[in-house]
Amino acid sequence: MAVTVETLEKLERRITLTLAAADINSEVENRLKKLARTVKADGFRPGKVPMSVVAQRYGYSVQYEVMNDKLGEAFSAAANEAQLRVAGAPKIAQKEESPEGQMAFDATFEVYPEVKLGDLSAADIERVASEVTEEAIDKTVDILRKQRRTFAQRAAAEAAADGDRVTIDFEGKLDGEPFAGGKADGFQFIIGEGQMLEAFEKAVRGMKVGESKTFPLAFPEDYHGKDVAGKEADFLVTVKKIETQHLPEVNEAFAKSLGIGEASVDGLRADIKKNLEREVKFRVLARNKGAVMEALVASAELDVPNALVAGEAERLVAAAREDLKKRGVKDADKAPIPEEIFKPQAERRVRLGLVVAELVRANNLQAKPEQLQAHIEELAQSYEKPAEVVRWYLSDRNRLAEVEAVVVENNVTDFVLSKAKVSDKTLPFDELMATAGN
Repeated sequence: MAVTVETLEKLERRITLTLAAADINSEVENRLKKLARTVKADGFRPGKVPMSVVAQRYGYSVQYEVMNDKLGEAFSAAANEAQLRVAGAPKIAQKEESPEGQMAFDATFEVYPEVKLGDLSAADIERVASEVTEEAIDKTVDILRKQRRTFAQRAAAEAAADGDRVTIDFEGKLDGEPFAGGKADGFQFIIGEGQMLEAFEKAVRGMKVGESKTFPLAFPEDYHGKDVAGKEADFLVTVKKIETQHLPEVNEAFAKSLGIGEASVDGLRADIKKNLEREVKFRVLARNKGAVMEALVASAELDVPNALVAGEAERLVAAAREDLKKRGVKDADKAPIPEEIFKPQAERRVRLGLVVAELVRANNLQAKPEQLQAHIEELAQSYEKPAEVVRWYLSDRNRLAEVEAVVVENNVTDFVLSKAKVSDKTLPFDELMATAGN
């Protein structure tokens, strides 16, 4: 039987579903009979509960279940018959009037849109590149040295200097009154590493053990503590201990302590360079991929199904609650997070997903087995036992699906860059590391 599809607005459609009342009643009766074999009730042996009692207790829920099943089957059959690509779940409502012996329902739903891809040759995209410099390797070596530094107490007559670890007591007041988070005893920080506000470090620098000082401190307007942001406080600081740091020498022993296969300074630097080049590659790819995706979304034309946006917003809310839960927030599952705040992000995600899917379909950009294998092996190289990591990815369908999604995005990026107007830009290493992911 031909299915009549009514177009309501843009992607919204409506079809009428009819179910024979006799079929519904028959299925309900059959399920109640099966239920009666195992149901328990006071005063009756198992399997001997009268049908009237079973129907009274479970009739409504069984009928609801049957109606849902039958409507789902009818809708799926109708959508297939009409060759519709349904986006999201339909809204089904019973009609006020139905043919005799039947029950009629209106199913309202959305369909996937037609995606019109833009002219990629007209897209302007900036493609970045970056290199690992000797300076970048030097900075990484310094970080590794600081991770393994030791401290020794300074002589009492010596003043605190940059690089020293100081232990202090402090108390801050606003208009003569203490404020939350403005007091601590036995607090440690390293001067010159940005752990405290610059004015605070400047005040402590040059002080000696046992010395106290009072000084004003102006909090920045964008300070994370809203109660003190943009205000000036008076601080009293007393130095309890000053320790000077000792950094290990960069030698064979240092390289060996880091587990470098070739325990030499050259081997250490070569290993650092290899790891940094891997990181640079992934960050450059992420940056270029983001530029490509922006160009794709800007050039494509399509209507976005509201049902898909709503579903994506729900997932974003769930992810936000899960994040709060991991941070230890009490009753995170009940946190009042309105879906509306995620709607723009959800709409963009859905739009981008539809555009990318169409580009992949139209240009055969699906992930090939050899690409998946190569990507997994590259990911595994940063681990101590790469072969085990490869097996870990290949043994789980969900993990493999995540890799496949990344490879497809890489294919899309390469394809678009091969068609667009590309301007190349070399980013300094530090700038790439500071801005990647923004």
